[in-house]
Amino acid sequence: MSKLEGNERWKTKMIMTEHVEQYEEQQHEPIDKLITIEERTMVRDLILLPYIDTMVGKSLKEIEHSSNILTRAYLMAGQAIQRRIMQDTYQLQKELKQRNIKVLADEQEEFLVYHKILCRGYQERFGMTRDVMRTEISLRLTKYTAELGTILKEHL
Repeated sequence: MSKLEGNERWKTKMIMTEHVEQYEEQQHEPIDKLITIEERTMVRDLILLPYIDTMVGKSLKEIEHSSNILTRAYLMAGQAIQRRIMQDTYQLQKELKQRNIKVLADEQEEFLVYHKILCRGYQERFGMTRDVMRTEISLRLTKYTAELGTILKEHL
């Protein structure tokens, strides 16, 4: 509380409307520059997608060297999932760039992975535990697999 807020005489003073508008803009500026929950989710997804791509890539290499009869079908499914991951990564990068948000790898500790978020002039540190990452990756892979299953059912 400032000295003027408790002063009853201050309420009777006339203020020019442009000064009031400038004051209100200054009060709302920091809120507009902070990262929103939706943007934070986008950042999380952008961080996780390369890990998912790496996991799918390793699985594809294992499948290539297997003697399974359905090797070709598994490879095609894995490649379709990889294409979808790349599309999502590109869309997220594009959207975050439009919103003036950059994500930089920071450091990795035993159980935490940190990234720096540069958001409209502000800097923030974003960390995720490895357990959370595993869970989110599993959920995302399940989603990609379900999408592929839906596409296959529609075309068969």
